[in-house]
Amino acid sequence: MLIFFLIVVGIPVVAGLLADVYKRQLKFKERQLELLGNQTAEKAAQYAAHTERLEQRVRVLERIVTDRGIVVADEIEKLRDEPLN
Repeated sequence: MLIFFLIVVGIPVVAGLLADVYKRQLKFKERQLELLGNQTAEKAAQYAAHTERLEQRVRVLERIVTDRGIVVADEIEKLRDEPLN
């Protein structure tokens, strides 16, 4: 009779408890991955903004070099010749 009780009641109870523990573990892992995904998205946005700023600076430098290359070189040379106060 005791073995019957263990089989009918004990196994389902233990299985239910193990299933609950497993579900909680899955929820915890899901939350960890969600937070990691948010952090990754935030970093990607920061990198994209930084890259955009660098691209803008490069565009300005390219424009300076191509539009006024000779004039800029003359201005730099004039600055070198000026005395430091």
